Amino acid sequence: MAGKFFDEWQVGERIEHEIRRTVTETDNLLFTTMTHNPQPLHLDIEAAKASEFGQILVNGTFTFSLMVGLSVGDTTLGSLVANLGYDKLAMPKPVFIGDTLRATTEVKELRDSKSRPNAGVVVFAHEMLNQRDEVVCRCERSAMLKKRIA
Repeated sequence: MAGKFFDEWQVGERIEHEIRRTVTETDNLLFTTMTHNPQPLHLDIEAAKASEFGQILVNGTFTFSLMVGLSVGDTTLGSLVANLGYDKLAMPKPVFIGDTLRATTEVKELRDSKSRPNAGVVVFAHEMLNQRDEVVCRCERSAMLKKRIA
């Protein structure tokens, strides 16, 4: 399934994204250092072992970015004008190196663009789940999409 145009979506439509991803030590290390995040829980195994988690925590912004990335091919690929914002971001469970993650999306809202007659806004509710089906990240993403019929 490729991304859809605005007028092809329906409120309540739900997608279980097929691509899954096992998080590696390299993923976490590269993302954390590329974003200049000095948090010892992400980088220092001894500090992480001494924490309540007892191991390295995967950088939450990596988890968030991966969740959105896993959704793009099925939601906005080829139809996106712009992402307008991310709301209600929550990370209810930690992610650890070796966790296998998958994403789901539900369409929460559709509205015509007030400024662009050839586009509309879709509000997607994304969730990221681990191999134990625990929600590790969720957010709402507002995206302006092209209309197929303008």
